Amino acid sequence: MVSQTLREARKYEETMEKCIGEAARPAFHLCPRVGWMNDPNGFSFYKGEYHLFYQYYPYDSVWNQMHWGHAVSRDLLHWTYLPAALAPDTAFDKDGCFSGSAVELPDGRQLLIYTGVVKEPLVDGSFREIQTQCIAVGDGRDYEKYSGNPVLDGESLPEGGSRSDFRDPRIWMEEDGTYRCVVGNCTENHDGRILLYESRDGLCWDFVSILAENKNRFGRMWECPDFFELDGKYVLLTSPQDMMPRGFEYHNGNGTLCLIGSYDRENHVFVQEQDQAIDYGIDFYAPQTVLAPDGRRIMIGWMQNWDTCNLRDTKHVWFGQMSLPRELSIKNGRLFQRPVRELDAMRGREVRYENVAFEGITRLPGVTGRRIDMELVLHVDESLQGERGLQKFAVRFAQDDVCHTAVSFRPHESLLKIDRKFSGSRRAFIHQRRSLVPVRDGKLKLRMILDRFSAEVFVNDGEQTLTLTFYTDQSAEGISFYSDGRAVMDVVKYDLC
Repeated sequence: MVSQTLREARKYEETMEKCIGEAARPAFHLCPRVGWMNDPNGFSFYKGEYHLFYQYYPYDSVWNQMHWGHAVSRDLLHWTYLPAALAPDTAFDKDGCFSGSAVELPDGRQLLIYTGVVKEPLVDGSFREIQTQCIAVGDGRDYEKYSGNPVLDGESLPEGGSRSDFRDPRIWMEEDGTYRCVVGNCTENHDGRILLYESRDGLCWDFVSILAENKNRFGRMWECPDFFELDGKYVLLTSPQDMMPRGFEYHNGNGTLCLIGSYDRENHVFVQEQDQAIDYGIDFYAPQTVLAPDGRRIMIGWMQNWDTCNLRDTKHVWFGQMSLPRELSIKNGRLFQRPVRELDAMRGREVRYENVAFEGITRLPGVTGRRIDMELVLHVDESLQGERGLQKFAVRFAQDDVCHTAVSFRPHESLLKIDRKFSGSRRAFIHQRRSLVPVRDGKLKLRMILDRFSAEVFVNDGEQTLTLTFYTDQSAEGISFYSDGRAVMDVVKYDLC
């Protein structure tokens, strides 16, 4: 039965989405049907479609009481909105249905597991959140909350676990038909850890182990975990809060973390071997993956950051986007990301240039646009040093007489920078990020995917990614190239139809 709260949300979103024209939305990135969007939830393949739920507040373009929005796609690029799936309408989630995941049950129904939030009053008049894990089961369109909710609560925590930071369950089915789930948690002194639970039926859960512990290395609370096997390794993804920078590898604030290693099944412990940031740009958080029917591990993230949520004026009727879905692989102990191959089918008019040599500023006829897929190879002669060599290279896009956003590279420092300070923002939010990028065989390879309100840069065939959003007027379609010193480049640009 659909509650009155959910019915009202569905009626509101159906009415208000008519106020948003097609050109006011991204062309192939999912944004909310209306209102606010953050973390991806329940990313799954079910009944022949990819399902993507998301943290959602339909009534305003700012964060508030969390619902679950819902969309489906057959190609991961063109999404159809469905009615909101969950609303905060029961005693155990009255203050929010927070992030979670999905799995198909043996009887063909889809199980959603999510974090229910209740604000508990304290003696001083303030409140604290109590977070528990809850379940809803449905047919891919409508879901009924389990009468036995919550299925995991404070009694399910190991010693010292915070009841206020116990969220974002990620569920999967083992080969023997049983279920596992990882949940983000922290200790009483706010040190992050990932908890592992098991179940025979997806409804009754038991604590197994502390799968991984931060031990004050990467930020504090670890949110939005995902855990899976990939190319013979095990991968743990999480989004730590309050990170400290470590060289160019991690940024201050809310960041992303990929740990690569092995899984000790006897002791149910993750054994870390490597660590890295997932994305080196400004706007990427809370990623979640799905195992596609063809065996690909595909990741999508919230293309935003908690530290940059005020970038867009709240008068707009939607806020928040999902990243381009990305195919994952591991090479030489490192996570690689590439745009899903389905994007190639959207490529339209091709413009190609090879061995373009220039200094200063140049523009190439036909290389313009805000919905494009552009591959660029910068040839770097590493034998030239000092003033004789290339000092700086940049590509500027979403450009008009006033605005532009840029990606620049300094070969002698191996620094790649993404910069939106001239994108039209009137506030001093986070506008730049830098990463340390090696030149491979005398080349720097960049693949840049532009949509109306975003850019995603894939470096050296996916060795690194840098993601950012911007809200420059859509009429700014110019692209130019800048070189301090002699640059040689190859450029291939496709319009994305």
